[in-house]
Order: sequence, then C-alpha cells, then structure tokens
Amino acid sequence: MEKNKVQYVCKYTPLEILAGFGCEFDLIDKLADDYDIAGQLSHDNLCGFGKSMLQTVLQEKPEELVLVNCCDTMRRTYEVIREEGICKFLFLMDLPHRQSCCAAEKLAKEFKRLKDEYEAYSGKRFDKNKFLDAVCNDPKPEKEGAYIGILGVRCGQELEDEIRELVPGNIRNLTCARNRKVYLSRRGLENLDEYALVEAYARAVLEQFPCGRMGLLEKRRELFSDPNLKGIIYHTIKFCDYYEMEYLKIKAEADFPVVKLETDYTKQSEGQLKTRIEAFAETLTGVGADGMAGASAPTEKIKAHKAAGGHMFVAGIDSGSTSTDVVILDENKKIEASVIIPTGGGANISAEEALHQALEKAGLKAEDLSNIVKTGYGRDYIEAGSNSVTEITCHAKGAHFLCPSARTVIDIGGQDSKAIKIDENGAVLNFVMNDKCAAGTGRFLEMMARALGFTLDEMSTADENWKEDIRISSMCTVFAESEVVSLVAQNKDVADIVHGLNHSVASKVASLAKRVSPEEGYIMTGGVANNQGVVKALEETIGTKLFICDEAQLCGALGAALFALEQIA
Repeated sequence: MEKNKVQYVCKYTPLEILAGFGCEFDLIDKLADDYDIAGQLSHDNLCGFGKSMLQTVLQEKPEELVLVNCCDTMRRTYEVIREEGICKFLFLMDLPHRQSCCAAEKLAKEFKRLKDEYEAYSGKRFDKNKFLDAVCNDPKPEKEGAYIGILGVRCGQELEDEIRELVPGNIRNLTCARNRKVYLSRRGLENLDEYALVEAYARAVLEQFPCGRMGLLEKRRELFSDPNLKGIIYHTIKFCDYYEMEYLKIKAEADFPVVKLETDYTKQSEGQLKTRIEAFAETLTGVGADGMAGASAPTEKIKAHKAAGGHMFVAGIDSGSTSTDVVILDENKKIEASVIIPTGGGANISAEEALHQALEKAGLKAEDLSNIVKTGYGRDYIEAGSNSVTEITCHAKGAHFLCPSARTVIDIGGQDSKAIKIDENGAVLNFVMNDKCAAGTGRFLEMMARALGFTLDEMSTADENWKEDIRISSMCTVFAESEVVSLVAQNKDVADIVHGLNHSVASKVASLAKRVSPEEGYIMTGGVANNQGVVKALEETIGTKLFICDEAQLCGALGAALFALEQIA
C-alpha cells in the first residue's frame, strides 16, 4: 500500500507525529518560474516565497499539506489554498516564538490538534512506536572542519545547488527547513503518557537552531563564534525585514567574507546571482592577490610563448550588456591595444569581433596571445580563453592598477551598479550590487536620454546651466520615464530635468556604496564615468572627489588581462 505524502514548508512541522501515521514527506522548496497563477489569487504585497509556494501548490495540487503560521504570509496563503479547495487535508499550525515551558505547552496542544484532525481525516490510528522510531533516530553529525554557511531565509533547492557548484569546500545550509534537527533519547519515553510525550517532543522541536522569525536572536548568534565558519552566503527575500536586519548586524561584525543574495524566490536574475556567488568564492581563495580564479582556476600555470619581435602578450575580454571591451597587455603590463564595441549578436560574436579589432590594432595574430581571461555577464558564452574571473574581482584588479591608492570602487555599468571595497593589494574586501531593477545604471540613463531626444554624449553635459532643483521622485525606470515626459509637458527646462536625473542616479549609487563601509580613495569605473553630470552629482552626494581616468570603461577588461598575465609561468 502506498504511503501518504504530506507536503510541508517549515522546520517546526511535527514530521515525527505524522510518521506515527506511516506518512512520508515532501518539502515545498522550489523557485517559481513566475507567479502567473498565484498572482491572480493573492495580493501584490504578498512576499516572494508566499507567491512561489502558492504557485507550486496551485500547479501540483498536493492532497495533504501542513503549514506553520510563522508570519502573515503563511496565513494568507493558507486562506487562498483553503478557499480554492485544493487539498483534501489542509492544516495551519500556530507557532510560539519562544523557548519556554509555556511555549512548549502551547506547541504541544497544536501537535495534539494536528494528530486528532489527521486521525479523523485518514481513519488511521497513531502508532506510538513509529513515532518513537522517527524522533529517536539520532541525526548524522555535520562534516567536521571549515565550512561556508548559507544563512538567512530559505533559499530554494535550485539556488543551493548553484552555490554548491560554484563555491569550493564544505557548504552547510543553515536556513529554515534545510537545517531541521529534532531528536530525543528513547530512554524513559515509552513510559510517558501521550500528553507528556508530546510535550517533551514539542520542547525538542523548539530547541532546534532557531529561524529568524523566532525571538531567539542571541541563540542564532552563537553560530558566529564557531571557528570553523569561514564565510556566510546570506539569502534574503525582498521585503522580509526580519532577515534584512540580521544581515546588517552580521555584516557589521563579521571578520570573514559575507555576501547577500536577495531574490524574489523566482529563477530570474540568474546572471547576477551567479556573479555574486562566484565573486564571493574568489574572495575566499584570494583571487585578488594571486590571480587564481576560485574553484575554476587552472591548477597549473600557463606556459608563455613569444610573439614576433620577442614580446609576450595576453588579453582580457569584458563581455557586458551594452559593450564588449578588450585590452591587450605585454609582459610589462603596457596596454598594446584596446577596443570598445557595442554588444550585439551574442556574447561570443561580440567577443570575437572585439578581439579581432584589438589584435589588428596591435598588429598581432590570435596565436600571438599566450593567455586570455574572460569576465562580464557573457563570459560563460565566449569560446576564446580557458579561464574566467567575475567582473567584481576584475574591476578591483583594474582599479588598483590604474590608481594604487584607491580603496572604494564605484562601477556603473549598463545592467548593474557595483560598489567594491578593496585593500592595498587590490583584493576585494567587500562588495554589493544593485538588484535586477535598472535604476541607477547606464540603461536608466540611456532610456532617459531617449525620452529627452538626446544622445548619451549630449546628456552628459546637458545640466551645466541648471537653475531649478527638480527631484525625480520615482527610481523605477518605467515610472521615471513617465515622470520625465510629464515634466517636459510642464515646460520644465531640460537642464533642470537632466540635473534631477543625475542626482537620482547619484543618490541610488551613493546608498549602494555606504553598504560596503567605504574608505577614502574613490575611483569610478564603467562607461558612466564619462558622464560629467553624473560624476559631479555623485561627488556632491558622497562628499569627496572621484578618480576618473581615460581607461575607466576598460577597467574590467584591464583587470582580466592582468589576471591573464599573472597566470603565465
């Protein structure tokens, strides 16, 4: 006879009681492709996990589902599922947020209520021995030694798999249901009556490593004193403030690498997430200092060969969303040639064309290059070269080369903005990137220029004679464009509008920079460094001068070329 499969979402779900009925379990932990169905039945403000879970339930229609009311999201999703009549058995359990005798007593009553309702629904009798077999099964100890912890709110199986693939070493998922450990010693339990047994079990459930919604933050902080913890990948879901506050506390106090991944619990923004994870892996392996690109770095140095004239050359290719950049260096780190072309026709096509043009400029052939390193969002799709480094690490490397005194790198690219804190060797100490919104990026400026009928070059100096201090209230690119059109209709001076747009970008980027605890010695990289209006607005906002150089847009490709040089034997 096939066993019942009970779906659940929370580590505080009493799985062992359900095991007493012979049930098996499936954790709902999928990242959604979209919210098409869930969006029709839920409020827009429901968090990403709630929508993702609701989407899964609406699509897969599980017969039995147990939810835990740890936050308002769970109650609302429960109400939607109940109204839709999807499940034959649907249960919402209230969860106390403390560890105390009263909390255990309250939780035991909830467990008893679940037991009674499931017994009435299924017609099965609760088997105490099956329950004891489940709860007295001593969990396997964690693998000893150094490890990287995934912390914060649950991250989804797909994201965990990506982390394990990209980050070398031992990974422990310490989030929510992936960190469930409930155990009781069997001795003496057989003699307890049912109520006492369930109350002892409730205490064991509450004694787990607490989730962020429990009022037990000090117990969560005990983790950070573990000398084996070497870094944290902290996952948050948009608008989940409980975890956002904990992340800020960890970031301020941790003496090891910490990176935040913020998602809406969908599979979108895979490129940005991969970049952040790989950049985090590179900080663990010291890529900024020795040129070895994380887990994917070659184990052996590359043998150099001389080109015509007796010199050795390497290249760096930066495949971005708006431009593809190439830098060719000789063995003395002299730039022999550089090219910036618009990205188009696919990452590999643009890379081939840009590399071809750079080689022509330098008077070289492809076989004259001893090594090629790739970076940028399109790096995985470029056939040339055998190794890649994230643009985070490459911009740090290039910025240090261009300005050795730089400690804070601000890069405004076509698709994202980054703030990077580096040390005296150009190694990454901390970094943050904007989310998938285009606000504060080159794409934002491009769309605003189009709305005003300007080229980007014209927009760069269009605010020189501004008079009225107009503030663009919306940072959403779509809404900001509508706001610009409305301001034009009101006969507002274009210089004033552009000034407002520049300051809106500066405000967004300055807020991003604050999150890395920046130090004096600012350098700006990326194509937007050529926009005089944005540079001036950003300097006014952060209160200091930015180092700007002619090679600002080439910084990523330059860093990649420097890594290519360091990998030469």
